[in-house]
Amino acid sequence: MLTFSQPITPAVKAHIDAQYSLFADMSQKMFETAQKINDLNMQVAKSVLEDTFSSVHQVIGARDPYEAFSIAAAQAQPQAERVREYQQHLNNIAANTQVDLAKTAESHFPNTSRTAAAVADEVARTAKDETEKATSRQRAAMEKFTSPIDRPEDLKSQPPRPSA
Repeated sequence: MLTFSQPITPAVKAHIDAQYSLFADMSQKMFETAQKINDLNMQVAKSVLEDTFSSVHQVIGARDPYEAFSIAAAQAQPQAERVREYQQHLNNIAANTQVDLAKTAESHFPNTSRTAAAVADEVARTAKDETEKATSRQRAAMEKFTSPIDRPEDLKSQPPRPSA
């Protein structure tokens, strides 16, 4: 299991909550769109089946092959119109979804931006504090390294020995 070395701060928690809210609302809009497309597909499938059964019934009742062919050919134009209507419905659903997603993102943008700025400020403040601590530790280490070695008190009182 992964553990965090630092607790989650209130600013990070607020930003995570804002992001979650945005993604939840966006997911809801996408689910609604999928539902609309599914409903449209069900309506089209039902309509196509009804028209197909009606056409087949008319073709079976035809008196000769020419009449059957003319009945089948007469169905081409209405079917092409239904395909165009289906495409138009899909385009409308896509356009409405795009508008809904834009509105959703726009409504969440101020809060998400505010929480992101708070997280950035917190990170900058923490980085500044940690940099100051590290600088202080380095300065102390350098002072320790460059200062003369401490001698016991009795050696300090004796004059240094002459070199031979």
